[in-house]
Amino acid sequence: MATTAGKLVQQRQAPLRERYRRVPSDAWICDSAQTINGCGGDAFHGAVIPANNAGAPLCFGIHRAVGGDHDYPNPGDLLCAALAACFDSSLRMLAEHLGVRLQSLEVNVVAECDVRGCLLVERAVPVGFQKMRCAVRLQPEGDVEPQRLQMLVDAAENSCVVLQTLRNGVTVTTQVENADAGAITTSSTENV
Repeated sequence: MATTAGKLVQQRQAPLRERYRRVPSDAWICDSAQTINGCGGDAFHGAVIPANNAGAPLCFGIHRAVGGDHDYPNPGDLLCAALAACFDSSLRMLAEHLGVRLQSLEVNVVAECDVRGCLLVERAVPVGFQKMRCAVRLQPEGDVEPQRLQMLVDAAENSCVVLQTLRNGVTVTTQVENADAGAITTSSTENV
């Protein structure tokens, strides 16, 4: 039996699916964020404004392993939060779509990084997270067959944009403009 929320997921997504089948270009979205001066005047603090956050800045601090105070979420924490939020919402929407009622859901993401690469201590150590773990604690309401729960998790893994981006990589371009000199430096890195 579909819940009110399940009906809401269907009501909102069914017309979108149909529209995107007819006009694939309408399915392209653009998420963004921008840093601003804020949350301290030193190199270890800053603020970022997600595009759809109504202008409310999120303060961030740098991890103590690279000299910061880690008094605010650091960029790695924000990456973990993005994965946790995306996988959580994917699980919830698909659970409603499949008629699986959830009593509770918790997604915990941990990322591990050897910072020697970041600090140029050991050039053989890659810069970036070497491991990420996503642990899900899921409690359905009532009796749900294990195969149905496995189908839910598989579908959520397949549909989670952040998870798939991290697993498959993405091309990232960097453009730097020097306001004084007008020079622009561009680099592009593709995940191979």
